[in-house]
Amino acid sequence: MRHGTLLDLAAEHDVRLPEALRSELPMRLDRADERGWFRFQRLYDTARSVLRRESDVRRLVHEVALDEQAEGSGWLEIQVDPSGYAATFGGLTAFTELVLDAVADASAQTGVGIGVIIGANRTRHPLDARTLARLAAQYADRGVVGFGLANDERRGSAADFAAAFRIARGAGLLAVPHAGELAGAGSVTACLDSLGADRIGHGVRAAEDPRVLDRLASARVTCEVCPASNVALGVYAEPADVPLRMLLDAGVPVALGADDPLLFGSRLAAQYETARTIHGLDDTALAELARMSVRASRAPAALRTTLLADIDAWSPL
Repeated sequence: MRHGTLLDLAAEHDVRLPEALRSELPMRLDRADERGWFRFQRLYDTARSVLRRESDVRRLVHEVALDEQAEGSGWLEIQVDPSGYAATFGGLTAFTELVLDAVADASAQTGVGIGVIIGANRTRHPLDARTLARLAAQYADRGVVGFGLANDERRGSAADFAAAFRIARGAGLLAVPHAGELAGAGSVTACLDSLGADRIGHGVRAAEDPRVLDRLASARVTCEVCPASNVALGVYAEPADVPLRMLLDAGVPVALGADDPLLFGSRLAAQYETARTIHGLDDTALAELARMSVRASRAPAALRTTLLADIDAWSPL
């Protein structure tokens, strides 16, 4: 969400924003502890509470597409948990259809392809996740491309959500759970073992265990690395501490992401700039990083071919 949109909608709906959201400064936690995560979650929930009308959701999605277009993105995958909005928008199905319709309109108007990932919440009952997995499966050929599992990785065993992920994988959806950011390398292993993960949201702490790195590399499971998020949440003290090079050197596929630009203060292009200036990746390495993102996505085949050709044209090789 754009900061200006947050302020507009908060004013329209009389939502009181804390100072941390009234300011455009990115949030920064000292360390990734329970207190810090609670603060992040509180800010996140307050920000999303300004979405009260259908027009608010459409504005949000359209602006996201415009901003991605400006960043040079050709394909975007956004994750949403419909259970957080169902009470306001008439139920899980009604909200999902609203998002998918908004996505179709925004994509048509901007030329940015968009896929939707339905995300379950680790802090809710696994039966809720099964309901969302069935919902995701229902729209597998109508804009939904994957099924995720978000929130604090230290809560809720991955194995508890295995049935939900079986439903999603049975419908041909990508399995894209979060792991290996707030929790260690073992959480990545759990998502591989129990959920059949195709990608790992974050996954950076796999660098703490060479065996997990080897497994990710050999299985070609992509880690969605979001350097700004890792630092903002206190997982690492400085951008240079994020083990991007370690993952790449181990042969782990990596897709850069911005996670939540509203709270963390930077979008996708800034993550590539960090990879260049902080982690020392040259143009050849940056081009391959971009290719890995495309390969790990669910972009349609024709678009994938176009995007890869554009990267090849930019690459110095």
